[in-house]
Amino acid sequence: MAFRPLGDRVLVKRVEEEEKTRGGIIIPDTAKEKPQEGEVIAVGPGARDDSGKIQPLDVKSGDRILFGKWSGTEVKLDGQDLLIMKESDILGVLDADKAVKAA
Repeated sequence: MAFRPLGDRVLVKRVEEEEKTRGGIIIPDTAKEKPQEGEVIAVGPGARDDSGKIQPLDVKSGDRILFGKWSGTEVKLDGQDLLIMKESDILGVLDADKAVKAA
């Protein structure tokens, strides 16, 4: 994909949730909420501070993140539904290694 976000913006692909509950009930598409978890696809160079220096972002491509329910702008690139959001809309980065150990 030939897309590079500008400034402190991040391109995110939503991570789809399972279509079944723990009890085995299948959830139809109309009843599902949009996931608030995603994978960072691309990041911009960073925001400029007061002196004009670029401050790099804390997230990088491949990070799994949590973001707010109404965060970002939905776009369609190369047939994929993606989100573009500012880094400030990201609530946190999920650490896959620790999540597996905790489960």
